[in-house]
Amino acid sequence: MSFFEEKNPEMDRYLEAHASSESEILKKLRRETYQKTTQPHMISGYQQGRLLTIISQMLQPKSILEIGTFTGYATLCLASGLAKDGKITTLDVNEDLAYLPKKYFESSEYASQIDFKLQDAKEFLKETDEFFDLIFVDADKENYAEYFRLIKPHTKSGTVVLFDNVLWYGKVLEESPKLKSTQSIQELNDLAAKDEDFENLILPLRDGVNFLRRK
Repeated sequence: MSFFEEKNPEMDRYLEAHASSESEILKKLRRETYQKTTQPHMISGYQQGRLLTIISQMLQPKSILEIGTFTGYATLCLASGLAKDGKITTLDVNEDLAYLPKKYFESSEYASQIDFKLQDAKEFLKETDEFFDLIFVDADKENYAEYFRLIKPHTKSGTVVLFDNVLWYGKVLEESPKLKSTQSIQELNDLAAKDEDFENLILPLRDGVNFLRRK
């Protein structure tokens, strides 16, 4: 849920009304996510989807990595900007829900460019020798700092990395957080700001997106 969605829903509706419209496949996927999942709020929102789409279309990446597929909404947004010979690898561990993103991936125009893996992201990052042009992380928050460390060796100059939920409903302001998820997000944000190999900015979009670019 976004700040405006909770505190000022009228502004949230205004923001959505003044952004480019969703494709039909995204509308159907968003609707089915709310119908068939127990935590539909985990879907990348309409506004965030627009951000991912525009960034991907600007970069026209050949290789995208997504950590945390959920129902595949963000995957399709990211795939829309792929180079003609490009590929997006998307990782998740939820076998029970895998049927839903698979269905939409197979029916999309990007079917041949999406590699959906049911695999732990930490294992994947330790095993792969790939470099990525664009990386989006929206997964278990307890491992955010570790993801950052494991992702870095797979980036190159110009690689864009996006971490979702980095404001964590305001919990990042806690001085002595008890939740491991909050601690890890705080650590990630500190690492991103201090790492001289990256430049970054936290966008206050929905629940916060840490936007990094490898120098």
